[in-house]
Amino acid sequence: MQKLNDFFLLIDKYLASSDLFALFLLGTGLFFTVFLFFPQIRYFRHAIRIVRGKFDRRGDQGDTSHFQALSTALSGTVGTGNIAGVALAIHIGGPGALFWMLVTAMLGMTTKFVEVTLSHKYRTISDDGTIAGGPMYYMKEKLNIKLRNGRIVRTGLVLGSFFAVATIFSSFGTGNMPQINSISNSMFSTFGINHIITGSVLAVLLGLVIIGGIKRIAKVTSKLVPAMAIIYFIGALSVLGYNYDRIIPSIIEIFTSVLSGSAAAGGFLGAGFIYAFKRGVARGLFSNEAGQGSAPIAHASARAHEPVSEGLVAILEPFIDTIIICMLTGLTIISSGVWKDKILNRFQYTDLEILTGKYNDEIESDKNRLFQHLHSIKKLPGFNGELKVEKGKINNTITAIHAESIASDVSVYDNNDKPYEGIIPVKNGRIEESNDYYFEGKSLIHSAPLTAEAFKRGLFGDHGQYIVSIGLLLFAFSTAISWSYYGDRAVTFLWGSKYVMVYRFLYVIGFFVASFIDTTVIWSFSYITIALMTIPNLFGILILSKEVKSTIRQYWILFGKEYPGQKAPKY
Repeated sequence: MQKLNDFFLLIDKYLASSDLFALFLLGTGLFFTVFLFFPQIRYFRHAIRIVRGKFDRRGDQGDTSHFQALSTALSGTVGTGNIAGVALAIHIGGPGALFWMLVTAMLGMTTKFVEVTLSHKYRTISDDGTIAGGPMYYMKEKLNIKLRNGRIVRTGLVLGSFFAVATIFSSFGTGNMPQINSISNSMFSTFGINHIITGSVLAVLLGLVIIGGIKRIAKVTSKLVPAMAIIYFIGALSVLGYNYDRIIPSIIEIFTSVLSGSAAAGGFLGAGFIYAFKRGVARGLFSNEAGQGSAPIAHASARAHEPVSEGLVAILEPFIDTIIICMLTGLTIISSGVWKDKILNRFQYTDLEILTGKYNDEIESDKNRLFQHLHSIKKLPGFNGELKVEKGKINNTITAIHAESIASDVSVYDNNDKPYEGIIPVKNGRIEESNDYYFEGKSLIHSAPLTAEAFKRGLFGDHGQYIVSIGLLLFAFSTAISWSYYGDRAVTFLWGSKYVMVYRFLYVIGFFVASFIDTTVIWSFSYITIALMTIPNLFGILILSKEVKSTIRQYWILFGKEYPGQKAPKY
């Protein structure tokens, strides 16, 4: 698993974690925001009226209503990114990472408006009679190269096919594996339910839902999304209410650490500007998926006679997903102070590193050396040799690093939960994963367990963790449902609807297997799949920027003729 994770991280270094990717994503959103003159602000009220059905027509072609399409797309975005992703961003980048998540969402509102408009415009009817759409269809139709002799080079088909393949991989890397992995970890830590049991039960439920296609998916998600939002809001507000005196300082900390990075505090060893920026953008994209090209697949099924009207509906997604829900999660984590506290937990091997010698995070010189090590500025020597363990305690002079913090009170237990006795081989600071023993101690925590710990520091006390577990169950399960639809539309584009059932079967199997795989490996894989979808989609919408503007202009002209009494924004 460690070698696989290292391989994924190497690829990710040149994709989602590169400076260019973050700048490309934000730059595209900024370009369209200026080019279309802030549509996320000017059209916001109009978008709400469309979702309410104010301008619906009888006979509009599509499989779902505006609200159902929005719910399906939201259920695809409101998931582990809102609970685990925000916690991971703050864990790595500090409070400043939350600011960059919000910036990504604000600009992403425009990006999503553009990509949904284009995808809805070039949707089609598949061979099984259902609506099919998404970036692969506008790519196929509009991104071909016309030579001087009139010959057409089918570059659009190649790019669309690449995007479709990336969508299939991302359906596992974004909507499938991280979701069930976070659910099973949460159920185990909160209720003690075995990972395999959680995976088995939910895999069966997932299969029962997705076999019914988009209409059944839309019905389920349109009920799940409001329910899960209400539950989660109550829990988050209980934490903020309990820690009301820390809300303003937390907001100040978010904005003051934007450019300077976050200083070391407690077990948190600090984060620079670049780390906060890259992780905030990456987690913002994972959460709201603006620019990734996934939501346009869901919106393509909506009943609408104008592509722009559905694009306007999509403006609401990043606002609800990131600006509201992620901000709530971030404030609960920061105001509770849990992000910098060491918590007793069971260590994951890919998060565990053994260093030669003793380091103390209360000594300034040691903190600086560890900061440089964790940020790959100047690496410290990893331990090579054998750990001698007696009665569960390590006798060597080493420092255990877990979750980017110095681990304290480290103990080793065997598979019967008794203190371990024996030798554990270590190579270059890494321990081979084994079922014979596991490590436990106090360290920083991240992802869903961090959010669960924050919810325990509210009005509900320890019971707050149950809200996170239930919320995560609903959030993540609905995300897995929606992403199965994105994947099967990609399969339909590539090979036709006859292979959709094969894909759905593999999707359910992958969902089950991911319930007991190492979390760190899952997230590393997800970063790669996100980038593989996003990059071609961003290039595509930038190439078609003029067409987008003319389509929007035509929409408002027609709107003025059809609804002469309605005041429309200037285009």
